[in-house]
Amino acid sequence: MFDLKGRVAVITGASSGLGRQMAKAFAAQGSDIAILARRLDRLEELKEELSSYGVKVFPVQCDVTDTENINNAASLVEKELGKVDILVNCAGASKDKGVLEMEDDEWNFTIDTDLTSVFKMTRAFANIMKKNNYGRIINIASMYGLVGNDEIPTIAYHSSKGGVVNFTRAAAAELAKYNITVNAICPGYFYTELTTKVLDTDYFKEFANNHVPMKRYGREGELNAGAIFLASDEASYVTGVILPIDGGYTAV
Repeated sequence: MFDLKGRVAVITGASSGLGRQMAKAFAAQGSDIAILARRLDRLEELKEELSSYGVKVFPVQCDVTDTENINNAASLVEKELGKVDILVNCAGASKDKGVLEMEDDEWNFTIDTDLTSVFKMTRAFANIMKKNNYGRIINIASMYGLVGNDEIPTIAYHSSKGGVVNFTRAAAAELAKYNITVNAICPGYFYTELTTKVLDTDYFKEFANNHVPMKRYGREGELNAGAIFLASDEASYVTGVILPIDGGYTAV
């Protein structure tokens, strides 16, 4: 089960963090990979690492907030790899302020990067999937798209990830007739370039111990099983699902 040999996966935000982890997971399952990010030098480094799995790896420089960039990337991937079966929307960033202090440009930056990019990427790559009547789209949202919090003021991040959650449901309903499933993963606290500074503080370690039922942060690789399942042929009847992988944070 869950063999992805012969499949082509596109992964955004692959130069670091969860995107990089996803790229490794899909390569390990035998999928050919198109890795997208703004930092091409990092993608080239990752290509060398992923090539050891014996799969094709195609790095593409892409700003996921730029429509022309995205459409060009979609054309390049289809030309190089022949099709697209799987899209994992991992790219993201955030300006963290509360509702009373956030400036318009900070709000717009976060919404553009975390929500509008998911729409633009889905539009571009689902049109390729439609040609073969097959697709798996996995959006990386956040547990903060399901709940609020009173520890870190980050109103735009909550809003963007909540938008991704319901975008996932709406896109799942629209694209089902093309045999394209659309699901979302909502990670809890995982180490990335954006979170390490906060997660490494004694204060936040104590907070996690008190509020995460499993009393720890997520470890590298603990998102992989959920993503591989949702990308698989076996998950053909699973669509519109919002899967928290958060150590139980949203269960209490």
